[in-house]
Amino acid sequence: MTATSCNIAMIGLGVMGRNLALNLLEHGFSVAGYDLQADLTAQADKEAAALGKAPFVACDSLAQVLATLQKPRVIALSVPAGPAVDAVISALLEAGLAFEDTVIDTGNSLWTDTLARDKAYQGKLQFFSTAVSGGEVGARHGPALMASGSADAWRQVGPMWKAIAAQVDAQGKPLPPMSQGEACAAYLGPDGAGHYVKMVHNGIEYADMQLICEVYQCMSQQLGMAPAEIGKIFADWNQGVLNSYLMEISADILQQADPETGRPLVDMILDKAGQKGTGLWTAVNSLEVGSPAPTIAQAVFARAMSGLKSQRREAANNLPLMAEDTLTPDPSALITQLHDALYCAKLCTYAQGFALMKATAAEQGWPLDYAEIARIWRAGCIIRAIFLQDISHAFQQQPELENLLLAGHFRDALTERQQNWRRAVAHASLTGVSMSGISSALQYFDAFRTEVLPANLLQAQRDYFGAHTYARIDQPESKAYHLTWSQMPRRQVNT
Repeated sequence: MTATSCNIAMIGLGVMGRNLALNLLEHGFSVAGYDLQADLTAQADKEAAALGKAPFVACDSLAQVLATLQKPRVIALSVPAGPAVDAVISALLEAGLAFEDTVIDTGNSLWTDTLARDKAYQGKLQFFSTAVSGGEVGARHGPALMASGSADAWRQVGPMWKAIAAQVDAQGKPLPPMSQGEACAAYLGPDGAGHYVKMVHNGIEYADMQLICEVYQCMSQQLGMAPAEIGKIFADWNQGVLNSYLMEISADILQQADPETGRPLVDMILDKAGQKGTGLWTAVNSLEVGSPAPTIAQAVFARAMSGLKSQRREAANNLPLMAEDTLTPDPSALITQLHDALYCAKLCTYAQGFALMKATAAEQGWPLDYAEIARIWRAGCIIRAIFLQDISHAFQQQPELENLLLAGHFRDALTERQQNWRRAVAHASLTGVSMSGISSALQYFDAFRTEVLPANLLQAQRDYFGAHTYARIDQPESKAYHLTWSQMPRRQVNT
Protein backbone atom coordinates (compact mmCIF):
# COMPACT_ATOMS: atom_id res chain seq x y z
CA MET A 1 0.00 0.00 0.00
CA THR A 2 1.43 3.39 -1.01
CA ALA A 3 1.55 6.42 1.24
CA THR A 4 -1.24 8.14 -0.67
CA SER A 5 -3.73 5.42 -1.50
CA CYS A 6 -6.61 5.60 0.99
CA ASN A 7 -10.05 6.25 -0.46
CA ILE A 8 -11.43 8.17 2.50
CA ALA A 9 -10.50 9.38 5.98
CA MET A 10 -12.64 9.14 9.09
CA ILE A 11 -11.87 11.78 11.72
CA GLY A 12 -13.55 10.95 14.99
CA LEU A 13 -13.46 7.25 15.89
CA GLY A 14 -16.07 7.08 18.60
CA VAL A 15 -19.01 4.71 18.27
CA MET A 16 -20.44 6.14 15.03
CA GLY A 17 -17.16 7.04 13.31
CA ARG A 18 -15.51 3.70 14.10
CA ASN A 19 -18.50 1.73 12.86
CA LEU A 20 -18.77 3.76 9.68
CA ALA A 21 -15.05 3.14 9.10
CA LEU A 22 -15.48 -0.62 9.61
CA ASN A 23 -18.44 -0.60 7.25
CA LEU A 24 -16.35 1.12 4.58
CA LEU A 25 -13.51 -1.35 5.08
CA GLU A 26 -15.85 -4.30 4.81
CA HIS A 27 -17.06 -2.99 1.46
CA GLY A 28 -13.53 -2.73 0.08
CA PHE A 29 -12.69 0.94 0.67
CA SER A 30 -9.37 1.76 2.32
CA VAL A 31 -9.66 4.16 5.27
CA ALA A 32 -7.33 6.50 7.12
CA GLY A 33 -8.48 7.01 10.70
CA TYR A 34 -7.72 9.65 13.29
CA ASP A 35 -9.03 10.68 16.70
CA LEU A 36 -7.74 13.12 19.29
CA GLN A 37 -7.99 10.26 21.77
CA ALA A 38 -5.20 7.86 20.79
CA ASP A 39 -6.93 4.95 22.49
CA LEU A 40 -9.91 5.28 20.13
CA THR A 41 -7.57 5.24 17.14
CA ALA A 42 -5.89 2.13 18.55
CA GLN A 43 -9.23 0.43 19.12
CA ALA A 44 -10.32 1.14 15.54
CA ASP A 45 -6.99 -0.19 14.26
CA LYS A 46 -7.42 -3.39 16.27
CA GLU A 47 -10.98 -3.98 15.05
CA ALA A 48 -9.98 -3.20 11.46
CA ALA A 49 -7.16 -5.74 11.64
CA ALA A 50 -9.54 -8.38 12.97
CA LEU A 51 -11.90 -7.65 10.10
CA GLY A 52 -9.18 -8.49 7.59
CA LYS A 53 -10.68 -6.53 4.72
CA ALA A 54 -9.41 -3.35 3.03
CA PRO A 55 -6.42 -1.56 4.61
CA PHE A 56 -6.89 0.78 7.56
CA VAL A 57 -4.19 3.37 8.30
CA ALA A 58 -4.15 4.58 11.90
CA CYS A 59 -2.92 8.20 11.81
CA ASP A 60 -1.47 10.21 14.67
CA SER A 61 -1.94 13.66 13.10
CA LEU A 62 -4.11 15.48 10.59
CA ALA A 63 -1.04 16.04 8.44
CA GLN A 64 -0.61 12.27 8.20
CA VAL A 65 -4.29 11.94 7.32
CA LEU A 66 -3.87 14.31 4.39
CA ALA A 67 -0.67 12.60 3.26
CA THR A 68 -2.35 9.19 3.26
CA LEU A 69 -5.32 10.08 1.04
CA GLN A 70 -5.80 9.92 -2.70
CA LYS A 71 -6.35 13.30 -4.35
CA PRO A 72 -8.76 14.99 -4.45
CA ARG A 73 -9.17 13.96 -0.83
CA VAL A 74 -12.39 12.85 0.85
CA ILE A 75 -12.56 13.34 4.62
CA ALA A 76 -15.55 12.40 6.77
CA LEU A 77 -16.00 14.00 10.18
CA SER A 78 -17.74 12.08 12.95
CA VAL A 79 -17.42 14.63 15.74
CA PRO A 80 -20.00 16.27 18.03
CA ALA A 81 -22.23 18.82 16.32
CA GLY A 82 -21.37 22.45 16.92
CA PRO A 83 -17.99 24.14 17.43
CA ALA A 84 -16.06 20.86 17.15
CA VAL A 85 -16.90 20.63 13.45
CA ASP A 86 -15.42 24.04 12.72
CA ALA A 87 -12.41 23.39 14.93
CA VAL A 88 -11.50 20.25 12.99
CA ILE A 89 -12.01 21.95 9.63
CA SER A 90 -9.80 24.86 10.70
CA ALA A 91 -7.11 22.41 11.76
CA LEU A 92 -7.37 20.58 8.43
CA LEU A 93 -6.94 23.86 6.54
CA GLU A 94 -3.84 24.62 8.58
CA ALA A 95 -2.53 21.11 7.82
CA GLY A 96 -2.79 21.68 4.06
CA LEU A 97 -6.34 20.90 2.98
CA ALA A 98 -6.86 22.02 -0.62
CA PHE A 99 -9.81 23.71 -2.35
CA GLU A 100 -10.66 20.59 -4.35
CA ASP A 101 -10.79 18.37 -1.23
CA THR A 102 -14.18 17.34 0.17
CA VAL A 103 -14.99 17.46 3.89
CA ILE A 104 -18.15 15.67 4.95
CA ASP A 105 -20.00 16.47 8.18
CA THR A 106 -21.69 13.21 9.23
CA GLY A 107 -22.73 14.47 12.66
CA ASN A 108 -26.16 15.45 13.88
CA SER A 109 -25.77 19.13 12.98
CA LEU A 110 -28.58 21.65 12.95
CA TRP A 111 -29.37 22.28 9.30
CA THR A 112 -29.02 26.05 9.60
CA ASP A 113 -25.47 25.53 10.87
CA THR A 114 -24.81 23.50 7.74
CA LEU A 115 -26.11 26.35 5.58
CA ALA A 116 -23.78 28.75 7.38
CA ARG A 117 -20.78 26.42 6.91
CA ASP A 118 -21.50 26.06 3.22
CA LYS A 119 -21.13 29.83 2.86
CA ALA A 120 -18.18 30.15 5.23
CA TYR A 121 -16.03 27.54 3.45
CA GLN A 122 -16.72 28.57 -0.14
CA GLY A 123 -13.41 29.01 -1.94
CA LYS A 124 -11.54 27.06 0.77
CA LEU A 125 -12.81 23.47 0.37
CA GLN A 126 -15.73 21.42 -0.88
CA PHE A 127 -18.04 21.27 2.13
CA PHE A 128 -20.50 18.39 2.05
CA SER A 129 -22.90 16.95 4.61
CA THR A 130 -24.41 13.54 5.15
CA ALA A 131 -26.92 12.90 7.88
CA VAL A 132 -26.64 9.36 9.20
CA SER A 133 -29.57 7.47 10.70
CA GLY A 134 -29.64 4.04 12.27
CA GLY A 135 -27.46 4.42 15.33
CA GLU A 136 -24.49 2.21 16.09
CA VAL A 137 -25.88 -0.89 14.37
CA GLY A 138 -26.89 1.05 11.29
CA ALA A 139 -23.49 2.69 10.99
CA ARG A 140 -21.80 -0.70 11.13
CA HIS A 141 -24.10 -2.76 8.94
CA GLY A 142 -26.05 -0.28 6.80
CA PRO A 143 -27.43 3.16 7.70
CA ALA A 144 -29.81 5.46 5.88
CA LEU A 145 -27.72 8.29 4.42
CA MET A 146 -29.14 11.73 3.57
CA ALA A 147 -26.47 13.59 1.59
CA SER A 148 -26.35 17.20 0.44
CA GLY A 149 -23.83 19.64 -0.96
CA SER A 150 -22.25 20.06 -4.37
CA ALA A 151 -23.22 17.62 -7.11
CA ASP A 152 -19.54 17.21 -7.98
CA ALA A 153 -18.75 16.04 -4.46
CA TRP A 154 -21.65 13.59 -4.61
CA ARG A 155 -20.22 12.01 -7.75
CA GLN A 156 -17.07 11.25 -5.77
CA VAL A 157 -18.75 10.28 -2.48
CA GLY A 158 -21.90 8.61 -3.82
CA PRO A 159 -20.42 5.21 -4.77
CA MET A 160 -19.01 4.76 -1.26
CA TRP A 161 -22.23 5.84 0.46
CA LYS A 162 -24.43 3.64 -1.71
CA ALA A 163 -22.17 0.67 -1.04
CA ILE A 164 -22.30 0.97 2.76
CA ALA A 165 -25.96 2.03 3.08
CA ALA A 166 -28.79 -0.27 4.10
CA GLN A 167 -30.28 -2.20 1.20
CA VAL A 168 -33.89 -3.13 0.44
CA ASP A 169 -35.49 -5.47 -2.07
CA ALA A 170 -37.97 -4.44 -4.75
CA GLN A 171 -40.83 -4.69 -2.23
CA GLY A 172 -39.08 -2.34 0.17
CA LYS A 173 -38.10 -5.02 2.70
CA PRO A 174 -34.69 -4.67 4.37
CA LEU A 175 -31.99 -7.04 3.17
CA PRO A 176 -29.25 -8.62 5.32
CA PRO A 177 -25.87 -6.84 5.58
CA MET A 178 -23.64 -7.11 2.49
CA SER A 179 -26.65 -7.78 0.25
CA GLN A 180 -27.16 -6.05 -3.08
CA GLY A 181 -30.45 -4.21 -3.52
CA GLU A 182 -31.70 -0.65 -3.58
CA ALA A 183 -29.40 1.51 -1.47
CA CYS A 184 -30.93 3.69 1.25
CA ALA A 185 -28.64 6.58 0.36
CA ALA A 186 -29.51 9.58 -1.74
CA TYR A 187 -28.30 13.00 -2.79
CA LEU A 188 -31.03 15.40 -1.69
CA GLY A 189 -29.74 18.74 -2.96
CA PRO A 190 -27.67 21.71 -1.78
CA ASP A 191 -26.03 21.78 1.63
CA GLY A 192 -28.49 21.91 4.48
CA ALA A 193 -31.07 19.70 2.78
CA GLY A 194 -29.69 16.43 4.13
CA HIS A 195 -29.47 17.57 7.73
CA TYR A 196 -32.90 19.16 7.43
CA VAL A 197 -34.50 15.94 6.19
CA LYS A 198 -32.77 14.06 9.04
CA MET A 199 -34.20 16.59 11.50
CA VAL A 200 -37.73 15.93 10.24
CA HIS A 201 -37.00 12.20 10.34
CA ASN A 202 -36.18 12.60 14.03
CA GLY A 203 -39.30 14.66 14.64
CA ILE A 204 -41.39 11.88 13.12
CA GLU A 205 -39.43 9.43 15.25
CA TYR A 206 -40.35 11.35 18.41
CA ALA A 207 -44.04 11.19 17.48
CA ASP A 208 -43.99 7.55 16.37
CA MET A 209 -42.45 6.51 19.68
CA GLN A 210 -45.02 8.52 21.65
CA LEU A 211 -47.95 7.01 19.73
CA ILE A 212 -46.75 3.48 20.48
CA CYS A 213 -46.29 4.38 24.14
CA GLU A 214 -49.85 5.71 24.37
CA VAL A 215 -51.28 2.47 22.99
CA TYR A 216 -49.20 0.55 25.52
CA GLN A 217 -50.58 2.73 28.32
CA CYS A 218 -54.17 2.24 27.16
CA MET A 219 -53.78 -1.53 27.10
CA SER A 220 -52.13 -1.45 30.50
CA GLN A 221 -54.55 0.91 32.26
CA GLN A 222 -57.82 0.26 30.47
CA LEU A 223 -57.51 -3.50 30.03
CA GLY A 224 -55.12 -4.36 32.86
CA MET A 225 -52.80 -6.22 30.48
CA ALA A 226 -49.31 -7.24 31.56
CA PRO A 227 -46.35 -5.90 29.54
CA ALA A 228 -45.58 -9.32 28.07
CA GLU A 229 -49.18 -9.66 26.82
CA ILE A 230 -48.97 -6.26 25.17
CA GLY A 231 -45.59 -7.19 23.69
CA LYS A 232 -47.10 -10.26 22.05
CA ILE A 233 -49.85 -8.15 20.51
CA PHE A 234 -47.27 -5.67 19.23
CA ALA A 235 -45.30 -8.56 17.75
CA ASP A 236 -48.46 -9.67 15.95
CA TRP A 237 -49.16 -6.15 14.71
CA ASN A 238 -45.60 -6.02 13.41
CA GLN A 239 -46.57 -8.64 10.83
CA GLY A 240 -49.08 -6.29 9.18
CA VAL A 241 -49.48 -2.65 8.17
CA LEU A 242 -47.81 -1.47 11.39
CA ASN A 243 -44.59 -3.33 10.60
CA SER A 244 -41.68 -1.13 11.67
CA TYR A 245 -38.45 -1.12 13.60
CA LEU A 246 -40.04 0.78 16.49
CA MET A 247 -42.91 -1.69 16.73
CA GLU A 248 -40.44 -4.56 16.64
CA ILE A 249 -38.26 -3.24 19.45
CA SER A 250 -41.29 -2.22 21.52
CA ALA A 251 -42.53 -5.81 21.36
CA ASP A 252 -39.12 -7.04 22.49
CA ILE A 253 -38.86 -4.49 25.31
CA LEU A 254 -42.26 -5.34 26.73
CA GLN A 255 -41.42 -9.06 26.86
CA GLN A 256 -38.04 -8.51 28.56
CA ALA A 257 -37.72 -9.50 32.22
CA ASP A 258 -35.56 -7.48 34.61
CA PRO A 259 -32.41 -9.56 35.30
CA GLU A 260 -32.37 -8.38 38.92
CA THR A 261 -36.00 -8.77 40.03
CA GLY A 262 -37.60 -10.99 37.42
CA ARG A 263 -40.35 -8.41 36.96
CA PRO A 264 -41.08 -6.85 33.56
CA LEU A 265 -38.11 -4.60 32.88
CA VAL A 266 -40.32 -1.78 31.59
CA ASP A 267 -42.03 -1.64 35.00
CA MET A 268 -38.66 -1.04 36.64
CA ILE A 269 -37.71 1.91 34.41
CA LEU A 270 -38.45 5.41 35.71
CA ASP A 271 -41.03 7.19 33.56
CA LYS A 272 -38.83 10.21 32.72
CA ALA A 273 -37.80 10.46 29.07
CA GLY A 274 -34.73 12.28 27.80
CA GLN A 275 -34.29 14.15 24.54
CA LYS A 276 -31.39 15.55 22.53
CA GLY A 277 -33.29 18.35 20.81
CA THR A 278 -33.99 17.24 17.25
CA GLY A 279 -37.71 16.80 17.93
CA LEU A 280 -37.76 20.29 19.42
CA TRP A 281 -35.96 21.65 16.36
CA THR A 282 -38.66 20.12 14.15
CA ALA A 283 -41.50 21.54 16.24
CA VAL A 284 -39.91 25.01 16.26
CA ASN A 285 -39.35 24.86 12.51
CA SER A 286 -43.02 23.97 11.94
CA LEU A 287 -43.99 27.12 13.85
CA GLU A 288 -41.48 29.24 11.95
CA VAL A 289 -42.71 28.22 8.48
CA GLY A 290 -46.39 27.93 9.45
CA SER A 291 -46.74 24.27 8.53
CA PRO A 292 -48.66 22.58 11.37
CA ALA A 293 -47.02 19.54 12.95
CA PRO A 294 -49.03 19.22 16.18
CA THR A 295 -48.35 15.53 16.75
CA ILE A 296 -44.60 16.05 16.56
CA ALA A 297 -44.88 19.04 18.90
CA GLN A 298 -47.07 17.06 21.28
CA ALA A 299 -44.46 14.30 21.41
CA VAL A 300 -41.92 16.91 22.55
CA PHE A 301 -44.39 18.19 25.16
CA ALA A 302 -44.99 14.63 26.35
CA ARG A 303 -41.29 14.18 27.09
CA ALA A 304 -41.29 17.50 28.93
CA MET A 305 -44.35 16.37 30.93
CA SER A 306 -42.58 13.13 31.83
CA GLY A 307 -39.84 15.22 33.40
CA LEU A 308 -42.30 16.67 35.93
CA LYS A 309 -42.24 13.45 37.95
CA SER A 310 -42.53 14.98 41.42
CA GLN A 311 -45.33 17.31 40.35
CA ARG A 312 -47.19 14.47 38.64
CA ARG A 313 -46.87 12.37 41.78
CA GLU A 314 -48.43 15.17 43.83
CA ALA A 315 -51.17 15.77 41.25
CA ALA A 316 -52.02 12.06 41.18
CA ASN A 317 -52.75 12.29 44.92
CA ASN A 318 -54.69 15.56 44.75
CA LEU A 319 -56.55 15.66 41.45
CA PRO A 320 -59.18 12.91 41.56
CA LEU A 321 -60.26 11.12 38.42
CA MET A 322 -63.89 11.96 37.66
CA ALA A 323 -64.26 9.58 34.76
CA GLU A 324 -66.98 7.41 33.32
CA ASP A 325 -67.17 4.37 35.58
CA THR A 326 -69.77 2.40 33.67
CA LEU A 327 -67.60 1.61 30.67
CA THR A 328 -66.79 -2.06 30.33
CA PRO A 329 -64.91 -2.34 27.04
CA ASP A 330 -64.73 -5.52 25.07
CA PRO A 331 -60.97 -6.21 25.12
CA SER A 332 -60.87 -7.56 21.59
CA ALA A 333 -62.80 -4.58 20.21
CA LEU A 334 -60.67 -2.05 22.06
CA ILE A 335 -57.44 -3.69 20.87
CA THR A 336 -58.69 -3.43 17.28
CA GLN A 337 -59.62 0.21 17.85
CA LEU A 338 -56.16 0.95 19.23
CA HIS A 339 -54.53 -0.76 16.25
CA ASP A 340 -56.47 1.42 13.83
CA ALA A 341 -55.92 4.55 15.92
CA LEU A 342 -52.17 3.94 15.88
CA TYR A 343 -52.14 3.47 12.12
CA CYS A 344 -54.18 6.62 11.47
CA ALA A 345 -52.18 8.75 13.89
CA LYS A 346 -48.95 7.45 12.36
CA LEU A 347 -50.19 8.42 8.91
CA CYS A 348 -51.07 11.92 10.10
CA THR A 349 -47.61 12.26 11.66
CA TYR A 350 -45.92 11.40 8.37
CA ALA A 351 -48.29 13.75 6.56
CA GLN A 352 -47.22 16.55 8.91
CA GLY A 353 -43.53 15.75 8.41
CA PHE A 354 -43.67 15.62 4.62
CA ALA A 355 -45.80 18.78 4.44
CA LEU A 356 -43.21 20.52 6.63
CA MET A 357 -40.39 19.41 4.32
CA LYS A 358 -42.38 20.65 1.34
CA ALA A 359 -42.91 24.08 2.94
CA THR A 360 -39.25 24.52 3.89
CA ALA A 361 -38.02 23.22 0.52
CA ALA A 362 -40.10 25.90 -1.21
CA GLU A 363 -38.66 28.53 1.13
CA GLN A 364 -35.03 27.37 0.59
CA GLY A 365 -35.31 26.48 -3.09
CA TRP A 366 -34.42 22.83 -2.51
CA PRO A 367 -35.52 20.31 -5.18
CA LEU A 368 -36.48 17.62 -2.66
CA ASP A 369 -37.70 14.31 -4.08
CA TYR A 370 -40.25 13.05 -1.55
CA ALA A 371 -40.59 9.62 -3.13
CA GLU A 372 -36.81 9.26 -2.82
CA ILE A 373 -36.84 10.40 0.81
CA ALA A 374 -39.48 7.81 1.70
CA ARG A 375 -37.47 5.22 -0.24
CA ILE A 376 -34.24 5.75 1.68
CA TRP A 377 -36.12 5.61 4.99
CA ARG A 378 -37.32 2.06 4.30
CA ALA A 379 -34.26 0.53 5.97
CA GLY A 380 -31.26 1.53 8.06
CA CYS A 381 -33.00 4.26 10.07
CA ILE A 382 -35.07 4.33 13.26
CA ILE A 383 -38.40 5.00 11.53
CA ARG A 384 -37.90 2.32 8.91
CA ALA A 385 -41.23 0.70 8.16
CA ILE A 386 -43.13 -1.16 5.45
CA PHE A 387 -45.49 1.82 5.58
CA LEU A 388 -42.87 3.91 3.76
CA GLN A 389 -43.21 1.81 0.60
CA ASP A 390 -46.78 3.13 0.28
CA ILE A 391 -45.60 6.69 0.89
CA SER A 392 -42.93 6.37 -1.79
CA HIS A 393 -45.51 5.03 -4.24
CA ALA A 394 -47.89 7.90 -3.41
CA PHE A 395 -45.28 10.52 -4.31
CA GLN A 396 -44.18 8.58 -7.39
CA GLN A 397 -47.76 8.64 -8.65
CA GLN A 398 -48.33 12.28 -7.63
CA PRO A 399 -45.01 14.17 -7.38
CA GLU A 400 -46.87 17.42 -6.60
CA LEU A 401 -49.00 15.84 -3.87
CA GLU A 402 -49.59 18.56 -1.27
CA ASN A 403 -50.46 16.28 1.63
CA LEU A 404 -50.28 12.51 2.09
CA LEU A 405 -53.83 12.43 3.44
CA LEU A 406 -55.05 13.33 -0.05
CA ALA A 407 -53.43 10.27 -1.69
CA GLY A 408 -56.03 7.70 -2.72
CA HIS A 409 -54.48 4.78 -0.83
CA PHE A 410 -54.29 6.67 2.43
CA ARG A 411 -57.67 8.35 2.00
CA ASP A 412 -59.24 4.90 1.74
CA ALA A 413 -57.29 3.63 4.75
CA LEU A 414 -58.47 6.57 6.86
CA THR A 415 -62.06 6.05 5.75
CA GLU A 416 -61.90 2.40 6.75
CA ARG A 417 -60.26 2.97 10.16
CA GLN A 418 -61.55 6.40 11.15
CA GLN A 419 -64.40 5.29 13.43
CA ASN A 420 -62.16 2.96 15.42
CA TRP A 421 -59.70 5.84 15.81
CA ARG A 422 -62.44 8.06 17.20
CA ARG A 423 -63.73 5.35 19.53
CA ALA A 424 -60.23 4.75 20.94
CA VAL A 425 -59.70 8.47 21.62
CA ALA A 426 -63.19 8.85 23.14
CA HIS A 427 -62.72 5.84 25.40
CA ALA A 428 -59.35 7.12 26.60
CA SER A 429 -60.85 10.52 27.39
CA LEU A 430 -63.82 9.05 29.27
CA THR A 431 -61.55 6.85 31.36
CA GLY A 432 -58.91 9.48 32.07
CA VAL A 433 -56.04 7.90 30.15
CA SER A 434 -53.76 10.41 28.46
CA MET A 435 -53.61 9.94 24.69
CA SER A 436 -52.18 13.32 23.74
CA GLY A 437 -50.35 12.28 20.58
CA ILE A 438 -53.09 10.17 19.03
CA SER A 439 -55.66 12.83 20.00
CA SER A 440 -53.60 15.61 18.44
CA ALA A 441 -53.35 13.60 15.22
CA LEU A 442 -57.13 13.25 15.17
CA GLN A 443 -57.53 16.99 15.72
CA TYR A 444 -55.10 17.62 12.84
CA PHE A 445 -57.13 15.31 10.63
CA ASP A 446 -60.43 16.95 11.53
CA ALA A 447 -59.08 20.47 11.05
CA PHE A 448 -57.48 19.53 7.72
CA ARG A 449 -60.73 18.06 6.36
CA THR A 450 -62.83 21.07 7.50
CA GLU A 451 -63.60 23.47 4.65
CA VAL A 452 -64.62 26.38 6.91
CA LEU A 453 -62.70 26.81 10.17
CA PRO A 454 -63.56 29.36 12.91
CA ALA A 455 -60.61 31.46 11.81
CA ASN A 456 -63.15 33.90 10.34
CA LEU A 457 -64.15 34.88 13.88
CA LEU A 458 -60.49 34.86 14.95
CA GLN A 459 -59.54 37.26 12.16
CA ALA A 460 -62.48 39.51 13.07
CA GLN A 461 -61.19 39.55 16.66
CA ARG A 462 -57.74 40.57 15.41
CA ASP A 463 -59.24 43.36 13.34
CA TYR A 464 -61.43 44.51 16.26
CA PHE A 465 -58.60 44.98 18.77
CA GLY A 466 -55.61 45.51 16.49
CA ALA A 467 -56.87 46.71 13.08
CA HIS A 468 -55.15 43.73 11.44
CA THR A 469 -57.67 43.70 8.54
CA TYR A 470 -59.48 40.77 6.99
CA ALA A 471 -60.33 39.38 3.56
CA ARG A 472 -63.91 38.82 2.38
CA ILE A 473 -65.37 35.68 0.84
CA ASP A 474 -67.10 37.75 -1.86
CA GLN A 475 -63.96 39.63 -2.92
CA PRO A 476 -60.44 38.63 -4.04
CA GLU A 477 -58.39 37.33 -1.12
CA SER A 478 -55.64 39.83 -1.85
CA LYS A 479 -57.88 42.77 -0.89
CA ALA A 480 -57.76 43.85 2.76
CA TYR A 481 -60.67 45.33 4.70
CA HIS A 482 -60.96 46.99 8.10
CA LEU A 483 -64.02 47.91 10.10
CA THR A 484 -64.00 50.56 12.85
CA TRP A 485 -65.85 48.26 15.20
CA SER A 486 -66.29 50.63 18.14
CA GLN A 487 -68.16 53.14 15.98
CA MET A 488 -70.46 50.65 14.31
CA PRO A 489 -74.00 50.14 15.64
CA ARG A 490 -75.04 46.56 16.17
CA ARG A 491 -77.43 45.47 13.48
CA GLN A 492 -79.60 42.44 12.99
CA VAL A 493 -77.95 40.04 10.58
CA ASN A 494 -79.99 39.31 7.47
CA THR A 495 -81.08 35.69 7.40
